[in-house]
Amino acid sequence: MVANTWLRVPDSPLVARVTVAEGLDRADDWIAEHAGPGDIVVTADVPLADRCVKRGARVVGPTGRIFSEGSIGADLAVRNLMTALREAGEVRGGGRAMTKQDRSRFLQALDTAVQAIRRGAR
Repeated sequence: MVANTWLRVPDSPLVARVTVAEGLDRADDWIAEHAGPGDIVVTADVPLADRCVKRGARVVGPTGRIFSEGSIGADLAVRNLMTALREAGEVRGGGRAMTKQDRSRFLQALDTAVQAIRRGAR
């Protein structure tokens, strides 16, 4: 878990907490610099997903969305379009609430990523 403030994390030798200096995108920068093959990054931040995919990490969104080399270009284009529409006042409000189906898709995608890394698959 990487953040610019203290976070409570599960007490497990498999989970580490990294606290970075405060500042815009400092946590994202740390994640992107340290991510690589054999790592799984969980994020809904498309620019961060792009940086991590380019470094060879597997990237899964919290709703189970898989960011990959084949999809990240379109993901960035949609993100940029939605940002422009929000700035123009054409789109208001946030995203939809997380559902049980989203949680199920996330857990499946995470398990798939873990198993692929264990098998050494790209």
